[in-house]
Amino acid sequence: MRVGLLRAVGAGTALYGLGVAVWPGLLARPSGLADEEGRTAEATRASLRPLALREVASGLALGLAPKGPALGTAAALRLAADLGDAALLGRTLPAPRHRRAAATVSLAWASLTAAALLLPARPAGGAKD
Repeated sequence: MRVGLLRAVGAGTALYGLGVAVWPGLLARPSGLADEEGRTAEATRASLRPLALREVASGLALGLAPKGPALGTAAALRLAADLGDAALLGRTLPAPRHRRAAATVSLAWASLTAAALLLPARPAGGAKD
């Protein structure tokens, strides 16, 4: 397991989630959930904020879980969330380009997490993990 990569994924996830919680348009616009002028409806903002807080929570779990089974569990949760996002958003967003983009981004994050889980830890003399 590459702990450093998992911590980086966690930090990126938590920061993005915090950004979306404050500014839901960060997710709404590239997902095709904003109007022609880039505005996000109140109902959409209300729906995206809990998802954003899920991102914050899972990111913090990756960042703070102790090395070992707890970190592995946090990573598995993150992986499941990203694969679920790819499957659901990849089928349900308004336009094909939005569906492709969401699936691609979600699968990229899932791939980083999977790689960090599957790659062996670096030797003690190498870069610190």
